[in-house]
Amino acid sequence: METTLRRTTPKYATRALEDQRDDSSPFAWHAPTVVYGAVAMMVGVYWDISWHMSIGRDSFWTPAHLLIQAGGLIAGLTSGWVAMRTTFGSDPIAKANAVSFWGFRAPLGAWVCIWGCLAMVTSAPFDDWWHNAYGLDVRIISPPHTVLALGIGAIGVGALLLTLAWQNRETRYRRLATWLFLVAGALLLMDRAIMLTEFSGKNQQHTGSFYRVSMLAYPLAVVVMAKASKLKWAATLTSAIFMGIMLVLMWTIQQFPATPKLGPIYQNITHMVAMAFPVLIVVPAVGVDLVMQRVRARPLVLAPLLSAVFLTLFIAVQWPFATFLMTESARNAFFNADNFVYWLSPAGVEWSRTFQQDEPGSPPFAMQLFIAFLLGTFSSYVGLWFGQWMTRVRR
Repeated sequence: METTLRRTTPKYATRALEDQRDDSSPFAWHAPTVVYGAVAMMVGVYWDISWHMSIGRDSFWTPAHLLIQAGGLIAGLTSGWVAMRTTFGSDPIAKANAVSFWGFRAPLGAWVCIWGCLAMVTSAPFDDWWHNAYGLDVRIISPPHTVLALGIGAIGVGALLLTLAWQNRETRYRRLATWLFLVAGALLLMDRAIMLTEFSGKNQQHTGSFYRVSMLAYPLAVVVMAKASKLKWAATLTSAIFMGIMLVLMWTIQQFPATPKLGPIYQNITHMVAMAFPVLIVVPAVGVDLVMQRVRARPLVLAPLLSAVFLTLFIAVQWPFATFLMTESARNAFFNADNFVYWLSPAGVEWSRTFQQDEPGSPPFAMQLFIAFLLGTFSSYVGLWFGQWMTRVRR
């Protein structure tokens, strides 16, 4: 092997090292570990939101907060260790499968995870100070939560890049890497869905604003998976995993007792309040997979087609499902339509059971759908571009 490498010209030396497979590839445990950390992190985020909805914010040291930070530390510290071992170690394969940053060497995904971990650790004391200074959050998107979300998103992207490099480079464990890539994509989709919670209530899903924000966020994540994965139905599988995670958490967390600790208390909360039933992204994801399998065109042509298919199928399934969620048949633990927070007043209950309209002065609904289509076209184009770049990631 050493003789072969010496004879290899410098231009192809790195590729020769990269092409060595499986047992000679260092840090094969790293990508699964980062995905595990990302799963813990997103479960913690869901748990934390449910904690706020059911109990209130009683301390920074809640189990949910600790799980979020633990997931971030798992991804960040293991990535830092890989960077140190690669930089100061003598393994030529590890160095060939890494990129340089400030003189240090590590896989690209590891660098992204390190940055995300630093952002998450920074957000923790910032969030604690924010609550002490301004009280409880009334919205999910606050300045410290934005920093936290950026860190979580970075670790999600890092997990994608690490599993993707493994998928594109390995042979023996490629199937495992491919499925880990789908799980990482589902977690990134989950992160987007949680950040859009305030725009995605069941009574908001007949508004143009709901479709505008959805088309800006979801097509990119779904198209990236369809483009970069080795599996034929990657977008569908990713969306199904996302929905599966959200539903299992929704059904499970309701089984645990909880009592509000802050006022005002309007709802008789006895168990944890789960987040709402997830949006049915899996249906438009099927359309994305079908288009990607059958249409060969430049991104400028393919992106508007993907947007049109996604928007059409999304409206076709989400509009009637939102109507169903407003009925008494959905007011049960399975569909979780009445997931009222403890501070929701009787007027708020009535508001949540009434379909909302767009803000006064908003464009007509048809125009808003056209804007949603344009946003979806942009989102799909970025997804195609980024997905194409991801097919070449090997480090």
